[in-house]
Amino acid sequence: MIEIPADPYPYGLDPERCALVVIDMQRDFIEPGGFGHALGNDVGLLQAIVPTVAALIALFRDRGWPVIHTRESHAPDLGDCPPAKLRRGRGTIRIGEDGPMGRLLVRGEPGNAIVEACAPAAGELVVDKPGKGMFHATGLDATLRERGITHLVFAGVTTEVCVQTSMREANDRGFECLLVSDATESYFPEFKAATLRMIAAQGGIVGWVAGFAALRDAVSA
Repeated sequence: MIEIPADPYPYGLDPERCALVVIDMQRDFIEPGGFGHALGNDVGLLQAIVPTVAALIALFRDRGWPVIHTRESHAPDLGDCPPAKLRRGRGTIRIGEDGPMGRLLVRGEPGNAIVEACAPAAGELVVDKPGKGMFHATGLDATLRERGITHLVFAGVTTEVCVQTSMREANDRGFECLLVSDATESYFPEFKAATLRMIAAQGGIVGWVAGFAALRDAVSA
């Protein structure tokens, strides 16, 4: 086990049974002209973590540890998008509508691609999820168990929505979860701060939180 300084106490990472999960580092959320920008958000906040996420991915690849990427996305006919989700909001921006990078949150469109700096390498698992969490309607739970994965390190966006949902789902399924605090971000800094506190509260009720440098140094040692 590799002991990583973390909140609320050191996290034990099993190098033989771990994987990195990179949540939704998509152009639609991170770049101008995407879904997040169309909703009026400052995508620059999310762009700021791209170098750290890329470095975290490189760290796992260098050690031959699995990297899993997720994308929040829907089929072109939107048949996998619940009507309640499709109707959500009162603005003019809707899932499936045309934007500068193609149809919003639709698989195969340019905006649905993962940003180049964090793009999946050949052989890495890419999970297209129709919901916020990475387990709903994806079969990922069975895949992780088949591969003997027990420890999950999380990065990506947004902290309080898809990242937190996925981490809570993983916790309920018995995975030992660590969130890398400077490799995740929100359009709302106060939401990120609150989420980090919630995850580590009450003795790590959802999991652990650590900075990238602490993880890198522990792994390198």
